[in-house]
Amino acid sequence: MPTYQYRCSKCGNELEIVQKISDASLTTCPQCKEESFERVISGEGGFVLKGSGFYKTDYNKSKPPAASSPCSTGACSGGNCPMAS
Repeated sequence: MPTYQYRCSKCGNELEIVQKISDASLTTCPQCKEESFERVISGEGGFVLKGSGFYKTDYNKSKPPAASSPCSTGACSGGNCPMAS
């Protein structure tokens, strides 16, 4: 169920309410009891991916470092490469 933000235009009271989408908007402020409670359009996205199966947890794994070969460490200098043969 989505969370809706409400603000009273008379007393300034702000409140977050969890409601069904099909529920009617609240109009009476619980603090001042005036019919001036309005739903506020919020720019925040309340959508969070949790658990496995999402990019942050499964696909962002770093690659293991490549194994160093004797040639890259200088062991092959002077024609004595252990990898030759």
